[in-house]
Amino acid sequence: MRNFRTYAYLRASTKEQDAGRAKNALLRFANDHDLVISAFFAENESGATLQRPELFRLLEIAQKGDVVLVEQIDRISRLKDDDWDSLKSIIKAKGLRVVSLDLPTSHQFAVVNDEFTGRMLSAINDLMLDMLAAIARKDYEDRRRRQKEGIIKARSEGRYRGRPIDIELQQKVEGMLSDKKSYDYIQHILGCSRSTISKVSKKLKLNNLKP
Repeated sequence: MRNFRTYAYLRASTKEQDAGRAKNALLRFANDHDLVISAFFAENESGATLQRPELFRLLEIAQKGDVVLVEQIDRISRLKDDDWDSLKSIIKAKGLRVVSLDLPTSHQFAVVNDEFTGRMLSAINDLMLDMLAAIARKDYEDRRRRQKEGIIKARSEGRYRGRPIDIELQQKVEGMLSDKKSYDYIQHILGCSRSTISKVSKKLKLNNLKP
């Protein structure tokens, strides 16, 4: 009889992306490995920052031996070395086991029960985790560099106009603000960021002040 719980962590980088996209893949993995997911923790935050409330809520709730299930290691970390070391130390101090669909060496954590095998797997998995976390960080930095270079080139050629405005989304936000809906309600219904709602709100107030 197993005496550990499995917690699934889902993350997307922006409010426009679906943090729950990988939920079905994690459910299939859990079913194939005779796991029961006790809870899902999902959020829209960058993997390059430690400011992730849902991840740390999971880490606070989880107990020694519990499994943290993710689709890919980059869902947990696109962190710089020192931040990754800090996060990893929390995971290790709590005695948690990270199981990632893209890290086959971690899959055995879902079935191992004896201490010796667990320690051997942990040593191997720690090395693989560090490698994938470093790759995820490099991918993040490479994409940021390419984006920056693309913007600089577009500006020099007079082609850069910034992000296009989502007129339909703005109209929906305006309608809900006019109906006195709260920011939390609008976020929940439309899945947009608070900064987007704030910009629309400021625009509405300015328009109302015009003669």
